[in-house]
Amino acid sequence: MGEQNIARGSDARLREFTRALLDDVEALGRLLETDLVERDVRRIGAEQEMFLVDSSWGPSPRGPEILAGLTDPRFTGELGRFNLEANLLPMEFGGDCLRRMENEVLELLGLAHEAAGRHGAGVVLVGILPTLDRSHLGLDWMTPKPRYYELNRTLKRLRGGEFRADIEGRDSLKLTHNNIMLEACNTSFQLHFQVGPAEFSELYNLAQVVTAPVLAGAVNSPLLLNHRLWHETRIALFQQSVDVRSKAHEARGQPMRVSFGDRWVDDSILEIFREDIARFRVVIATELGESSTDKLARGVPPDLKALCLHNGTVYRWNRPCYGVKDGIAHLRIENRVLPAGPTVIDEVANAAFYFGLMAGLSRVYSDVRDKISFAKARENFTAAARSGLQARFHWLDGSMASADDLIVQHLVPVAREGLQTHGVDEADIDRYLAVIEERAKARKTGARWMLDSLEAMEDGSRDEQVRAITAAIAVNQATDRPVHTWAPAELETSPQWEESWRFVSQIMHTELVTVSPDDIVELAASMMHWEKIRHLPVEDSEGRLVGIVTHRAMVRLLAKPDRAAREITIREVMTPNPISVGPECSTLRAIDVMREHKVGCLPILRDGRLAGIVTERDFLRIAGKLMSEKLRGT
Repeated sequence: MGEQNIARGSDARLREFTRALLDDVEALGRLLETDLVERDVRRIGAEQEMFLVDSSWGPSPRGPEILAGLTDPRFTGELGRFNLEANLLPMEFGGDCLRRMENEVLELLGLAHEAAGRHGAGVVLVGILPTLDRSHLGLDWMTPKPRYYELNRTLKRLRGGEFRADIEGRDSLKLTHNNIMLEACNTSFQLHFQVGPAEFSELYNLAQVVTAPVLAGAVNSPLLLNHRLWHETRIALFQQSVDVRSKAHEARGQPMRVSFGDRWVDDSILEIFREDIARFRVVIATELGESSTDKLARGVPPDLKALCLHNGTVYRWNRPCYGVKDGIAHLRIENRVLPAGPTVIDEVANAAFYFGLMAGLSRVYSDVRDKISFAKARENFTAAARSGLQARFHWLDGSMASADDLIVQHLVPVAREGLQTHGVDEADIDRYLAVIEERAKARKTGARWMLDSLEAMEDGSRDEQVRAITAAIAVNQATDRPVHTWAPAELETSPQWEESWRFVSQIMHTELVTVSPDDIVELAASMMHWEKIRHLPVEDSEGRLVGIVTHRAMVRLLAKPDRAAREITIREVMTPNPISVGPECSTLRAIDVMREHKVGCLPILRDGRLAGIVTERDFLRIAGKLMSEKLRGT
C-alpha cells in the first residue's frame, strides 16, 4: 500500500504537500528529457496479495501478528487484518524469468503459511474470499496503521455520506457501508512491466487493450457476501468501495478514483499524472525532504515522493509508476486487474500470457489507436469482468470474437512469439501457455469452478457451500494443479460443521417473497402455494417488516365460510409486529426465542429492514443431517 509514515492532513500540510506535488511533476518533465531515466531495459515484477483464514475457513484477523513474525522485507501489511502482501524482486524479462517468478511466489507462500500456522491461521489465494460477511468489515478488522485510519477519515469526508455498492449479477447486491473496508475484500496478483520514456504511451495503450482478454481467462471472484455477481466481482467492487464522489460530482459525471480511464495516452506518462492531479484531490500527506527540482539540479534522480504517494490513491487498472532503484530512475506499467489464485501456476500462466501479448502485439501494432476505439477497449474490459471466457470482444482487426476463441486461435500464438522474441526459455513458454490454452478450451476459470461447485452442493446452506469452496481451494492450491483440472467442491470438504450453523445469518433464507398489508388474501394464498412456504413476511412501502402471514392463519380463514376471502386484506389476517432477531443472533438463542414465543418462524432484521428468515424446517434439516452423520458413524 506504499508510504506508511502518514500525518493527519491539516489544511496547511495539504497545501505544502500540493506544492511538492507540483514540483514533482515539474521535475519529472525535466527528467524525461535527460538520460537519467532507464531506457532499452525490460524488467518484470509482481505483487502477491493473499487472504489469511482461520481453522473454519473464515477470515483470520491475525495479520499484524503474523507480519510481525515475518522477518523477510518482501512482506507488508494491507488494509484488512486478514490480508498480507508480498513484493517479488524485479527481474530481467527473458531466460528463466517465469520459472523464477513461480519459485519466488511458492517460497513466499511457504513463509507465509509457516508464520500463519504459528497463530492458528492459513493462507488462501482468491480474488474475494467466499466466507467474508459484513461482520468482517468493521473498523476493528482494519489493520491498525495511521495511513489506513487517515485514508478512511479523509475519503469519508470527501464522500459526505456512506459508501455504496450496487452490483447486478445472477444475484443482486445493494448495500451501504460506513467505512472503506469493502476495499479489503479484494486481493490480486499485480504485474509490473518496465518501459522506456519514449515507448510509454504506445505500450500503455497496448496494455489497456490486452487487459480484457487476459482478465477474461483469469477471472476468480464470482462471490461476494454470499451473492453470485460478476465473474470478476473485484472490478465492480473496488470501483465502488472507494467512490468518494458527492452527489453533485456524480451528477456531472466526474470520474471515479478507480477506473479504466476515458481516453488514450497521446505522448507521455505526464499526461496521466497531470490529469489525476487535476481531477482528484490530495487525500493524505507525508513528511517531505529536499525538493525534487533541487535534487534534479544536482544531477540526482529524485524520488518524487509526493507524486508517488498521490498516485497510490488513484487506482487506475493499468497504473503508471515511477521509481528509483540503485540510483537510476525508471517507468513501469502496473497491471492491477488480475485476481489472486486459484493456484500459483495459474497466476504465473496469466503473467506469461500478459507479458507475451505485450511483447508480441507491440511488434505487430505500433499504435493501437488506429485499430480500435478507446470506448470499445473499455467495453471489452467490462465484458471480461462480467462474463469471463463467455465475453465477446471487439478486436484489433475489426472483428467480433468470443474470448475463448480469440485466446486459443489468435492470442496464445502471439504471446508465444512475444516470449520467444525476448529469449524466454522454450520449456517455460510451453508450460505456462499450455495452462492458458487448456483453460480456455475447457472454459473453466476459477470463477466458473466456484459457480459449478455451488450448483453441485444444492443441499447445503450458502454458508456451508462457501466454507466447502474455500476449503477445496486451499486443498487444490497445495497440489498446484491448475484450476481447469479441479473437480467441483463437495460439502464433505468442509470441516468443523458447527461453524456453518453458529449464527442465524448463516442459515437464514434471503431469497424471499413478501406481500404488503393492503394486498388481498388470495394473493398470499397463491404465493404460499406456488413457493411451497408456510410463512410469508409482510412489508410496508418503506420496506419495514410489519407482519407475518402464516399457513395456520390461512387455514383458520378457510374455516370461516361466512365471509368471502376476496374481501379480506393481508392486514386482517397477518400477525402484526412479529418477534424478530438480528443477524448476529446465535442459532441456539433463536431456537429458545421460537420456543418461548411459540412461533414457527423468525424474521431476521438488519438496520430495521428484513434481511432473511429462519423457520422450524431449517432447524429440522440441520438436526436431520446431524443425526444421519452420527448414526452412520456408529
